[in-house]
Amino acid sequence: MKKALAFDIGGTKIYTTIINENGEIIADINKFETPKTLEGIQSLLKKQISLFEKDVDIIAIATAGAVDNTNSKVIGSTGNLVKDYYTIDFQSLSTKKVFLENDANSAAWAEYKIGASKGSTVSIMLTLGTGVGGGIIIDDKILKGKSGAAGEMHFKMFADKRRKCSCGAWDCFEAYASGTALKLDAEEALGTSDVTTYDVINGVKNNNKDMVKVFTRWHDDLTMGIIGLANIFDPDCVVLSGSMAEFVDTVKIEQIVNKEIVTTPTSIKKGIAGNYSGMIGVALLALERGC
Repeated sequence: MKKALAFDIGGTKIYTTIINENGEIIADINKFETPKTLEGIQSLLKKQISLFEKDVDIIAIATAGAVDNTNSKVIGSTGNLVKDYYTIDFQSLSTKKVFLENDANSAAWAEYKIGASKGSTVSIMLTLGTGVGGGIIIDDKILKGKSGAAGEMHFKMFADKRRKCSCGAWDCFEAYASGTALKLDAEEALGTSDVTTYDVINGVKNNNKDMVKVFTRWHDDLTMGIIGLANIFDPDCVVLSGSMAEFVDTVKIEQIVNKEIVTTPTSIKKGIAGNYSGMIGVALLALERGC
């Protein structure tokens, strides 16, 4: 059975393990703090690859940032990684082929192959964390666009410059549907910066009316964005994953979405591929399409 040495490269952590063509993790998962320099990242990757490349058929890397349509390089800087990250020549780090894909696209592929959207013709996955990642799969292919950058969740929610997004623009979906957005909702409602997403969630659990109101606003904004996506893509399902998905009421969102959309009914699901879906998804992609 073919195997991939898989990585998930994020702004704070890098994970790596070996995954087979069934999507099974068959080795220990190693975790590292993401180095703060370009040289540090390259050195860490090269060392881990040199230790394990003899045991695998391909190197599979899920990474923050858009990945080109040849799955060989990052095509632009990403704010949560070091400057010039996109200049890394990933293939030079190994004697085996190196296959890259965006981390959200990779996680979406894991859900499609072994998770909540398995069997879907059209599916959307939203990763709700500090930001919002997105992956769209249509007819067994990830929607990547002309350059590889499609699926970014930075479409406009409002037009009056209410809130600046991490991308530098105003009022993107991410700025209203992420964990960061929930904190901002709380700050605006309570008039203080001394509040966290955990405070909001704990307040909701304790039926604190102010925190319930804050969370409801966030939940409504998330639902509004999903309505727009469902109208555009007419998906079989929308899968929600990431740390904030745990607190979402998928039944309520599904009811509202299907009441509002002009396309055919869809389903809203929580992801089941797990915390390492990025590595699983990119390994499955690499083993299927890169070997």
